[in-house]
Amino acid sequence: MRFEQPLWLWLLVLVAALVAAYLIAQRRRTKYVIRFATLPMLEKVAPKRPGWRRHAPAAAFLAALTVLTIAIARPVADIRVPRERATVLVAMDVSNSMAATDVAPNRFEVAQAAAVQFVQDLPEKFNVGLVSFARTATVVAAPSTNHQATVDAINSLQLSNSTAIGDAVLTSLQAVRTIDPDDPPPSRIVLLSDGGNTSGSPVDEAAQAAVQAGVPVSTIAYGTPEGTVNIDGREIPVPADTQALERLADTTKGSFYEAESDEQLRDVYSDLQSSIGWTTEPREITNLVAGIALAAALLAALASLLWFSRLP
Repeated sequence: MRFEQPLWLWLLVLVAALVAAYLIAQRRRTKYVIRFATLPMLEKVAPKRPGWRRHAPAAAFLAALTVLTIAIARPVADIRVPRERATVLVAMDVSNSMAATDVAPNRFEVAQAAAVQFVQDLPEKFNVGLVSFARTATVVAAPSTNHQATVDAINSLQLSNSTAIGDAVLTSLQAVRTIDPDDPPPSRIVLLSDGGNTSGSPVDEAAQAAVQAGVPVSTIAYGTPEGTVNIDGREIPVPADTQALERLADTTKGSFYEAESDEQLRDVYSDLQSSIGWTTEPREITNLVAGIALAAALLAALASLLWFSRLP
């Protein structure tokens, strides 16, 4: 929390002085206790003392003054609020390695289902598009608020040869630029790959282009390290290049994830949906703090009236 007018916080010195004065007054009370009777006699003739209730109204009143002083200083806090607009490009690897069955029933079908759910869960006003990449990268669905078009495009994907991760980022950036060039909304690329960059532009070059465009790239390294795919009767290992994908995410200020199962992949997309759909903005919370101060003051007054038939 920070304050727009922090000088008002000096008033807390006066509140501290009131606390000190109250404590001194309580200590002085003990010096004037009636001394003519013994303690057992006092217990018989004196009414039962209120104990902690005697201090509760004063404590609530002092708390109200403290919180009210904070409100006067106009506190500002970082509040998580939903985004009103954004552009999300889903970049999906459609290389033949996605046919590996280390993720049941296979990587490709699980990836399709998880991506569909991700798109459907995004806010309706978000622009969403799809880029598929194998030997080359292609915009299969241009970014728009028609999320069903992207869902249909995901379900129609077909596998092919090679993996062009760098081209996938560059193609996604081109698609992002088509959305309101004069006032572009915040954009994010979500890239899933189960292999390494085997064709097209270098990943580091694409990362620098994303940095210049101010578009974070969140990457998902998909599949298990032991995954294989059968090509011409041979079992070919197809592990994801986690180092390159993590470097791509770190360079562009995106997030890096690893998913080795259907459940993990869905959790990754859920986390991405939450982070993309919300943003943190500084908001003045004076009204909230003032409301807490008013509640504390009312509590002090109510307690004092109920217990002592007077205001504090």
